[in-house]
Amino acid sequence: MSYLTIEPAHRSVEIGHIWFAPFLQKTRAATEAIFLSLRHAFDDLGYRRMEWKCNALNAGSRGAAPRFGFQFEGIFYRHRIIDGRNRDTAWFSITDEEWLAVRAGFEAWLDGANFDEAGRQKQRLADLITRERG
Repeated sequence: MSYLTIEPAHRSVEIGHIWFAPFLQKTRAATEAIFLSLRHAFDDLGYRRMEWKCNALNAGSRGAAPRFGFQFEGIFYRHRIIDGRNRDTAWFSITDEEWLAVRAGFEAWLDGANFDEAGRQKQRLADLITRERG
């Protein structure tokens, strides 16, 4: 995972090149890694916009973005040519105006009280973020 399209003048940054090994996917540790990168960008660096962009055909990435609190903004059609083929890009974002609610959702999800003795979540992250957004 890394920051991409870093634009300090606009206080905007993209999170991307996210690749978690199968044993790490959809785990508490993977979710916390995403949270820490978001928290660093918003709280430490003072960014006002975090972007998530992915191939529109990548169902896994398109499903993960809303789970992490990103709002779908739309599709940039014929955005790139990759290996000689058109790529449509799905765009998602979290803004600083949304961050407090998203952060509260992550913090509630990551809290030990949200997990049973076997380590299974009691409440879904997306549900907690939606609740915080009101």
